[in-house]
Amino acid sequence: MTVRVLLVDDQPLMRKGFRMILDEEEDIVVVGEAADGREAVQAAASCSPDVILMDIRMPGMDGIEATRQIVQQDRHQRVLVLTTFDLDEYAFGALRAGASGFLLKDVPPDELVAAIHTVASGDAVVAPRVTRRLLDEYAHQLPVPGGPGSEDAARVLDELTDREREVLVAVADGLSNAEIAERLFVSEATVKSHVGRILTKLGLRDRVQVVVLAFQVGIVRPR
Repeated sequence: MTVRVLLVDDQPLMRKGFRMILDEEEDIVVVGEAADGREAVQAAASCSPDVILMDIRMPGMDGIEATRQIVQQDRHQRVLVLTTFDLDEYAFGALRAGASGFLLKDVPPDELVAAIHTVASGDAVVAPRVTRRLLDEYAHQLPVPGGPGSEDAARVLDELTDREREVLVAVADGLSNAEIAERLFVSEATVKSHVGRILTKLGLRDRVQVVVLAFQVGIVRPR
């Protein structure tokens, strides 16, 4: 499957560099470029990319707001955010906005290509453990459990079985499938099936969103 990519960065040289890397890949095609968040939202609607490679700090509409609008208009489009530091407030904001992960701006070409394929396939490129560390650090910016909107979010959890709730908590704790399998005395394949059903039932894109939701409804709390 060919992955369609939209490049978003206010620096033309940065976009050119990423395009040169991706043009070398037979199964990746760059379908458009944008110089700011507003252009990115428009291009995402018109170019129908599978993955948007999104800079965070841009004049006008930044990458976080652009990410929020893009995933709202098409939940199947995945956003990979570019950051300078892996555990900063911008990365946290991107995950809250709906990004499927983030990359450092100096990411090696092979890791960039692998990350694009990973999110295009429906997974996240941020380890749950890193997500947990981000949320622990910036949890004060999350909606207060019991506050506006949290009741609706909590109600959707009623769709889950007791076992699926156990798996959700384990994912939110930052555990891998292997670690969850060991904790619950089941196989990794069983854990993977549970995670898939959780994502489907809750209408979430990946494990990153599971962690964020668990914090928002108060299932897990900052350490």
